[in-house]
Amino acid sequence: MAIARKNDYRGVLIAAVILASWIGLLVYLLTAYTVDFASPLTYLLVLLQTHLYTGLFITAHDAMHGVAAPGRPKLNKAIGTVTAFMFAYNWYPRLLPLHHQHHRHVATEHDPDYHHGSFWPWYLSFLRQYITWWQLLLMAITFNVLKLYFPTENVVLFWMLPAILATFQLFYFGTFQPHRGEHPADNPHKSGTQDKNHVWAFASCYFFGYHYEHHDKPYLPWWQLYKTKVKV
Repeated sequence: MAIARKNDYRGVLIAAVILASWIGLLVYLLTAYTVDFASPLTYLLVLLQTHLYTGLFITAHDAMHGVAAPGRPKLNKAIGTVTAFMFAYNWYPRLLPLHHQHHRHVATEHDPDYHHGSFWPWYLSFLRQYITWWQLLLMAITFNVLKLYFPTENVVLFWMLPAILATFQLFYFGTFQPHRGEHPADNPHKSGTQDKNHVWAFASCYFFGYHYEHHDKPYLPWWQLYKTKVKV
């Protein structure tokens, strides 16, 4: 296992870039961008903000494994708490034990991420496991406050819709695709993996399509995960 280095601030810097990019783009899209439904740029910006939303959660996920700020547990927890909260008010202390339960009992009845079924029942099971009523309440309050100050279409397109799309992105590439179906007995992590294509692996879900590799080496941050990819 890799040894966490207390003086390694690369994870902190990368987390700061993702968080600052998400905030900066959101502020621009709410305050300065005029929505044009006939322009491809509008939809590209929705996708970019979705990708940054996903990056918030991936950063919180790295914190769950202690690698957002290795060797600095308080800073690591702070990064995880902030980035999870910015993603639709997820509560890091609640997510942390559930995620480690997933790693301990992957693809079994004790795995909170797993559901034996097709895409939509599994996705709904996933949402019920992780979304709480108070998150929905806070999202509703925030939406109604934001639309007092910014155009409603901007709030829907660039604050609300990307959060919803990011849950699909995280679920499909990080849960459903790698864990569905039967896995051979010599697969101890009961996880599949994407074909080797680092550009697509990053664009699809910050290399978490390389999911067997993540379960095999959970101590690696997302931005080093591609290095473990050997098979095509």
